[in-house]
Amino acid sequence: MASSPSVLLLQASAPLLLLWLCGDAVVADMAEQEQSCVRWDEPEGVDDRGLSQDGDVVIGGLFVVHNQPPSPDLSFTRKPVLKPCFGFQKEPYRWAQTMVFAVDEINRSPHLLPGVRLGYQILDNCSRYPWSVRAAMSLISGGNHSCESTGPVRVIVGDASSTQTIMLSRILSPLQVPLISYQASCACLSNRLEFPNVFRTIPSDVYQAWTMAHLAEHYGWTWVGAVVVNNDYGLLAVQAFRERAQGSGICLAFFETFDRETLAQDMERIATTVQTSSARVVLVFAWYTDVGALLLELASRNVTGRQFLASEAWSTSSYLLNDPALRTITSGVLGVAIRSAPIPGLEAHLRKLHPSQHPRDALLRDLWREEFGCEPVSASSPDSLSLPPCSGTESLEGVQSTFTDTAYLRVTYNVYLAVYAAAHAFHSLLECSPVGDSGMNRSQPCSSQYNISAAEVLQHLGQVNFTTQIEENFFFQGGDIPAVYDLVNWQATPGGVLKYSTVGRVEGSKLHMEESAIWWATGSQVPVSVCSEPCPPGTRKARRKGEPICCFDCLPCADGEISNKTDSLTCLRCPLEFWSNDQKNMCVPLMVEFLSFTDAMGITLTTVAVSGAVMTAAVAVVFVYNRHTPIVKANNSELSFMLLMSLKLCFLCSLLFMGQPTDWSCRIQQAAFGISFVLSISCILVKTIVVLVVFQSARPGSDSVMKWFGPGQQRGSVLLFTCVQVVICAVWLSITPPQPHRNVGLKGSKIILECTLGSVEGFATLLGYIGLLAAICFMLAFLARKLPDNFNEAKFITFSMLIFCAVWITFVPAYVSSPGKYAIAVEIFAILSSSFGLLLCIFAPKCFIILIQPHKNTKKFLMGKTEKT
Repeated sequence: MASSPSVLLLQASAPLLLLWLCGDAVVADMAEQEQSCVRWDEPEGVDDRGLSQDGDVVIGGLFVVHNQPPSPDLSFTRKPVLKPCFGFQKEPYRWAQTMVFAVDEINRSPHLLPGVRLGYQILDNCSRYPWSVRAAMSLISGGNHSCESTGPVRVIVGDASSTQTIMLSRILSPLQVPLISYQASCACLSNRLEFPNVFRTIPSDVYQAWTMAHLAEHYGWTWVGAVVVNNDYGLLAVQAFRERAQGSGICLAFFETFDRETLAQDMERIATTVQTSSARVVLVFAWYTDVGALLLELASRNVTGRQFLASEAWSTSSYLLNDPALRTITSGVLGVAIRSAPIPGLEAHLRKLHPSQHPRDALLRDLWREEFGCEPVSASSPDSLSLPPCSGTESLEGVQSTFTDTAYLRVTYNVYLAVYAAAHAFHSLLECSPVGDSGMNRSQPCSSQYNISAAEVLQHLGQVNFTTQIEENFFFQGGDIPAVYDLVNWQATPGGVLKYSTVGRVEGSKLHMEESAIWWATGSQVPVSVCSEPCPPGTRKARRKGEPICCFDCLPCADGEISNKTDSLTCLRCPLEFWSNDQKNMCVPLMVEFLSFTDAMGITLTTVAVSGAVMTAAVAVVFVYNRHTPIVKANNSELSFMLLMSLKLCFLCSLLFMGQPTDWSCRIQQAAFGISFVLSISCILVKTIVVLVVFQSARPGSDSVMKWFGPGQQRGSVLLFTCVQVVICAVWLSITPPQPHRNVGLKGSKIILECTLGSVEGFATLLGYIGLLAAICFMLAFLARKLPDNFNEAKFITFSMLIFCAVWITFVPAYVSSPGKYAIAVEIFAILSSSFGLLLCIFAPKCFIILIQPHKNTKKFLMGKTEKT
């Protein structure tokens, strides 16, 4: 594959950089020839802060022992130079000593690199690019603080920072110098095309970002703040968090970055954001000293109740745990930590260190100043005027310090693994193989060709595979190792001191937690961090315009719709014949409703109908008992009895409309109603005609009229009028008869059992025929209302028809607009009302005379011939 222009440029410029550092030295023969090293940059002790040991093969190391750069010289009166950094850190110095310990351990091993003495050259890089670049170029060129070469290193253990590792990779990649980082966790470094020379013993940030996103999703933290350092480590970690949280409804309430150069101003701004934000969970990716500045600012403002999610860079920091000013704000911190493992013998190595045994170790003297507050005096270090001189009896043997604390070795173990990975690559490259047939712990000495190239080391690093001291198989997947983390929780001890406890483990994308062991920032209750409270079942989420997706309103589901889970985006329509309950969280079967005999309305209508039938029967009994009296005879007793029978049928047919509809009940009820009423109206119509005919026959020359309308003709007329309705009903029921129907659209919460009309035209014809007969009867009765007689039945027929027509005219709109069983009730009410109207108007006056005024029930009274007194 062709190289890109930038790669070609770096390949061309790398030798010039090496010549710049080492004068006229020949780069190709650095490991074997003496060189004359010239200080080109007047480093003023930059390279003096390091550790070195010559060997057949040399490993380089870069550690952030000092993390604060000096203020730049802006006078522009002299050439700018790199000055030593300040801000000594004990833990990174322990990492550097771990590399020394691992090299010594390998040199003593008869199995790993037998016959080869491993050397090291360790420099402080200040975690800034000028110092890192200079230190890396010094390592690969073979220079050191005394200009006495230890030979160029073929692999560098470092850098700690992701940004520095990216930068060094781009510089050293053309030279194929491998980097084994112990703390650069940026996900971008997994790209082998861009960073082919980067290996690391720390997992990618993708996994800890995914772990934090999983925690947020698991505990329902949808409103999370993020504070990150403004470099690849912080920015790409938040990017990985966002990618993992996408689709989970998790939003960033705020996203704040800071630079170490403007740390104080940035922390004031970030603290204000954290203080004013409604987010109660804050994700922090930063170095522990930077986090300390933020936490101190928050503590000074008395900002509590924030649940911090810590990255591995500060989740186990003793510096923060031991600061009493931070205890109120950091209790409950939940963080991802690099997994820990023991290193036997390391604590003894650390405790026996003494400046008198390592007079050229400037870093050890800095440690002595930190631990004992005195200046170690040696031949190579002038007396310090700022601190009193040490007595020489000071020892680390009884000191409890973060430097000597080896209880939980995390980054320290990563450094240890990095050195062993490099040693195994050298072992494979130098063709060292075990010998002996008796299981003796001896190995064949390695090849004496120690002038190996960095490219060869790079190739063999990718094939490293060995078993660690804790019986784990170590290998690189590309340039990464399988992700394994501890989940730690900061908890207060009974003495008030903060300690972290392991409450879970992360293996790849799998998270195992002991939730009961977690102590939260809010106490024993899991903190709540949401922009909007979760929408309970029965509601749906409605996004607020212009706001993140986790800011929403909860709208109740409409009738007939449900949501049965929290934070539902939509409401689901209930299936047919189901309806939503009052809480709108489940569909329940619809109640079946019909006009029953047992409900209040049914009982009332039944009582009225039965009462009407009983009253009709009572009138019939009265008429039968008094059938020989003049008033009964005078009113055409045969038609009266026929009318009473039809009215009784009208009252009783209303009962057919009640009860659960069936095929037969739906067909019979309308036919019975139509025929019964036509029979009643026919009887009244014939009675009206009889009245008119009687008075017409009383006129001279009209004797022949009555003989053509005798009892036979009257019965025939009633039969004829009724048969017409029978034909209408027969045609209707044979073509499109009424059917029982389950009406689910009329009233949402119930299924209405009702009878369909089948044919509206058929029902309209039935009613229309009844109305036609009633109208004719009304007109004839109205014409006969003033006929001379003491008892003129036409007047009462007129009133009855008036009531009948009024009832059925108002019935039509009331029936159409009434839902469900109320439409049936309206029809029953119309039947009963019109039946009572006919019964009372026609028969009540006769019964009144028969029962109350029997003296009027005489032929003489009816003929109007009362005696004069």
